[in-house]
Amino acid sequence: MCLSAVRNVDFPLAFFFLKEISKNSMDTCNVPGSNKDVKTHFKVSRFIIEAGVKLGMHSVPIATACTVYHKFFKETSLEKYDPYLVAMSAIYLAGKVEEQHLRTRDIINVCHRYQNPGHEPLEVDSKFWELRDSIVHCELLMLRMLNFRVSFQHPHKYLLHYLISLNNWMNRHSWERTPIATAAWALLRDSYHGDLCLRHEPQHIAVAVLYFALQCYGIEVPSNNNAETSWWQMLLLYLLEK
Repeated sequence: MCLSAVRNVDFPLAFFFLKEISKNSMDTCNVPGSNKDVKTHFKVSRFIIEAGVKLGMHSVPIATACTVYHKFFKETSLEKYDPYLVAMSAIYLAGKVEEQHLRTRDIINVCHRYQNPGHEPLEVDSKFWELRDSIVHCELLMLRMLNFRVSFQHPHKYLLHYLISLNNWMNRHSWERTPIATAAWALLRDSYHGDLCLRHEPQHIAVAVLYFALQCYGIEVPSNNNAETSWWQMLLLYLLEK
């Protein structure tokens, strides 16, 4: 993206972003006429995120797993594949892509406990091995369907740079008394419940979640009223010039 393109970015993207997050949240409720696929993808994405946390995955591998899942279902439909099997395979694949390798046995046990709370762990029997083989075969299918393009640029590194820059700009008292960073990271994680990661630039998503974190706490970024470039444009320009 060139410098002129940054200056031409219209920040209503952020409002569009919030609208979509809100829409996805509402679609998971029992609303008449709600989109069944959206509801399913939201629930399965939540499953990926929570299972990933229980497996000790870092935020980027979890983001990769969600992105792989959403990208896979851009190529096919829920009627053809079990979304939870795809989710487990996405977790397994993301661990390899991001070099945080996970054992299939651990993935199966954590996912089984998530879906069957209070039940005994799966025995290592024929059912277990069938599920393990299904995960491995599904992983290979996903790789082929995605043409082995499973490495992604995530918003995380951009958000980290933006938070550091904003910390230097803002009043220290305002920064320390409000959990802006925590809120921004939480919003970023929640954005993976839908396919925003496939439709928007990672740096734009990072700016959007930071913008909304500031809005949540009513924090204003110090600026010159006569400035032609807003603070969020300055953040984008800063990274381009690095």
